[in-house]
Amino acid sequence: MELREAIAARRTTNGPFLPDPVSAEHQRLLVEVAGRAPSQLNSQPWRFVLVESRPTIEEVARISGESMTTAMGNGTFFERYKRWFRFSPEEMERTRSGMLFDKLPAPLRPFTQQVFTRRGQRVVNALRVPQTLGEQNRKLVAGSPLLLGVMLDRGEYRPGELSAFYSVFSMGAAMENLWLTTTELGLGIQFVSFPMEVEGAWQRIVDLLAVPDDLELMAVYRIGYLPEQARRPVIDWSSSERKRVSQYVFREDCRTPQSGWDAP
Repeated sequence: MELREAIAARRTTNGPFLPDPVSAEHQRLLVEVAGRAPSQLNSQPWRFVLVESRPTIEEVARISGESMTTAMGNGTFFERYKRWFRFSPEEMERTRSGMLFDKLPAPLRPFTQQVFTRRGQRVVNALRVPQTLGEQNRKLVAGSPLLLGVMLDRGEYRPGELSAFYSVFSMGAAMENLWLTTTELGLGIQFVSFPMEVEGAWQRIVDLLAVPDDLELMAVYRIGYLPEQARRPVIDWSSSERKRVSQYVFREDCRTPQSGWDAP
């Protein structure tokens, strides 16, 4: 697979993985390509922990599922990210960003436009949508053959200092290398983010992974091989739209959008 093909094919995996273990060869390749990323002064601030232990994965899954139920049930998730939620193809085409909720249970569809209101939240809770999503999330994480914890060296990652920017920038480059390589290898990957949305939940994962004081746990990803036929969850979204070049590139100064490069 050519690099540009991998970039175009890169996706976040919302659905389940095959149960097959991720081979040691592929695990090694993933961390090696991550380690080839650029970093300020060649500081290489990233650290990784690979997790295959079933009890550990299942506990992370439980924390993640509970966190999703809590964040969806109390409305904090909708309130925090509502600017990125789309409920029609027309809205997605107009904004060319965000997440299109294109797979919803029939009882929920009439209320999509009210999801950010108090009435909408009551309907969502009455239909037990937070519990459905939380259990779905738990199963997805629990069914992952591999988790990847991404950490930064606190000697480099010092919030409030320029070094913190350099460290996060470098970590992003490392993860993009790794992410594109999953595409080449037939693997899927997804950020296990909901424990970061609920107070105290992330610390439980930090403790579970025995992260030492000199490292900061920045992210956890689930990784696995993709089935030939992807099975979509009960509630699902897509995010394939991308802004036109003229919407994010300027020429000479920031008053002049780039022209002539938009795809037909």
